[in-house]
Amino acid sequence: MKYAILITRILLGLAFVVFGSNIILHFLPMQPMAGNAGLFMQAVGTTGYMKVIGLVQIVGGLLLLVGRFVPLGLTLLAPIVVNILLFHLFLAPSGIPVALLVVVLEGFLLFAYRASFLGIFAADPLVTRSL
Repeated sequence: MKYAILITRILLGLAFVVFGSNIILHFLPMQPMAGNAGLFMQAVGTTGYMKVIGLVQIVGGLLLLVGRFVPLGLTLLAPIVVNILLFHLFLAPSGIPVALLVVVLEGFLLFAYRASFLGIFAADPLVTRSL
């Protein structure tokens, strides 16, 4: 299990560092998207929103790669993973297999680090008991 976690962490971390860097530096050629997907990407691209998303992807990916603060990295990447899945479900269905792979990798790591997230699911967290 230890090696599966390590491999998953490295794969997911590398993917987010590379593609997050590509959002900012544009070193991988990308085909323009057609239809609503293209309109969506144009809207978020021209506003600078994607640059922030790219930066969050880089930071989250680096945290996974370094192996320090992995739960923080997973927390930063979780909303991005959800948006990747939703984008492909609603706007670009051809990318669903890759989106599902990213969801599975993130889900596996969230499960592996589940002890770090127990507090957010507690109905009576420790902080309120001490007050």
